[in-house]
Amino acid sequence: MRLPRRAGDAAELRKTSRYSKLEKADILEMTVRFLQEQPVSPYPTAAPEPLDSYLEGYRACLARLARMLPACSVLEPAVSVRLLEHLRQRTVSGVPPSQTPTPAPAPAPSPQVPPPGSPGLWRPW
Repeated sequence: MRLPRRAGDAAELRKTSRYSKLEKADILEMTVRFLQEQPVSPYPTAAPEPLDSYLEGYRACLARLARMLPACSVLEPAVSVRLLEHLRQRTVSGVPPSQTPTPAPAPAPSPQVPPPGSPGLWRPW
């Protein structure tokens, strides 16, 4: 049995194979081949500054919220607009997360003791 060159060829493999499900090893091999075929940039990329990374994630989250919030009816439209405007102002101010006031920490939950006879660690196999 031959392995597909790309993940898109998996459907072809399923059609020609007597098995309808790919094995994990096959999926892993296809993924490795796909990643090896990706062009590599000759210029190393610098890691983003933590603040830049934080702001980029914040903006992405805000954009997603701006798309989803009007569609749900959890908040009144006026409240949604005020909330989004407030969050946008936080982006413009550019205050690093270390300088923002943090809420009081929540009380630590009491440790739960597993019932006797149960395994200490769950494993999917």
